[in-house]
Amino acid sequence: MKAVGVIVEYNPFHNGHKYHLDETKRKTNPDCTIAVMSGNFLQRGEPALVSKWARTKMALEAGIDIVIELPYAFATQKAENFANGAISLLSALHCEEVCFGSENGSIDDFQSTVEFMKSNQHSYDHTARQYLKEGYSYPKAASLAYSSLTNHDTYVDLSKPNNILGYHYVKAIHDQNSSLKAETIMRTSAGYHDETFSHESIASATSIRKTLFSAKKNIEEIQNYLPVSTSKWLSAYFEEYQLFHRWEDYFTLLKYKLLTSTPSELATIYEAEEGIENRLLTYISESTSFKDFMEKIKTKRYTWTRLQRLCVHILTNTTKEQLKKINENPVATYIRLLGMSQKGQSFLNYVKKDVELPILSKATGFSDDLFTLDQKAAQTYVAIFPEPLRTQLLRQEYAKPPIRFNEEQQEYL
Repeated sequence: MKAVGVIVEYNPFHNGHKYHLDETKRKTNPDCTIAVMSGNFLQRGEPALVSKWARTKMALEAGIDIVIELPYAFATQKAENFANGAISLLSALHCEEVCFGSENGSIDDFQSTVEFMKSNQHSYDHTARQYLKEGYSYPKAASLAYSSLTNHDTYVDLSKPNNILGYHYVKAIHDQNSSLKAETIMRTSAGYHDETFSHESIASATSIRKTLFSAKKNIEEIQNYLPVSTSKWLSAYFEEYQLFHRWEDYFTLLKYKLLTSTPSELATIYEAEEGIENRLLTYISESTSFKDFMEKIKTKRYTWTRLQRLCVHILTNTTKEQLKKINENPVATYIRLLGMSQKGQSFLNYVKKDVELPILSKATGFSDDLFTLDQKAAQTYVAIFPEPLRTQLLRQEYAKPPIRFNEEQQEYL
């Protein structure tokens, strides 16, 4: 059986994701489609809009066959670490191909760019360090260094967010000596950061979340941009919990954590560099919302995304020491299975004897460095709920078996 992988957040699953999934299947003709999906917190340092279980159902009903979780240690890091973790999971499951969306659309360009960067790594690193010394953020310094070295149509524009991820997926395949074959599909219509609805059926997840976070929280307003299954599970989640997760819900927790921490304690947190902990402590006491706080602490050097990730690591108490070992060898050590179709179950039965990593159908009784961080992320994600709901949701996190979906009957087993 042939499997193709996609690396996703589905926050939430929308028509652009459906287009990517359909084109992936058309281009690769797989027997099984596997989604590596971020769990409770995401790469931009944000809580997921709804739980990973709700997003798993959106994915299964849209045509994904297996959903596995990208561990927190990879899901909330820069593109290189994010990509390494995801690629290692797909390789461990014996996927033949991975297909990603990009602004470029040509896999040959990505391959050429990876080769070019390997040949020019020393010059690139030196130039990037010079831009960092001038006060630029790391992403901006990296982009400027890359632009100064390349002037050729066959290289990828690494100022574009999906191109950056795609480049790191291809690089991770090379670095891990993986047998995965990479494919890409050009993104259509809405850009990654678009906040408006400029296309009749495809909108960015950013614009969709902006509507859901508005005072009305009107799902009907965005239904044209979502598969029916996404609208259904968004409505069900809001009806049950009366919220969509966003940073403002966690601000009280963050403020408490900061106000009861010393600079030396904060300095041990991952991504707390160059004395940024002092800036956080200077402004937290006078900040009345997360947005207010972020606007006060953001600078040219510290991007909004990097600061959000730092705030997530403060909430979860994720330290530099904890991630140092993981980042030295950024590959997955287990496979957390969230959901599967009948076709997905057949694929797992087909490959499981050759899969070297443990496949976790439940989270009880398992422990390692990666999983410890996942547990803390789960505890943090549900901390905004009152008791006894909070304890019930945590119990679900550890004891809930994978969601099983009958794709022919469109029903859950």
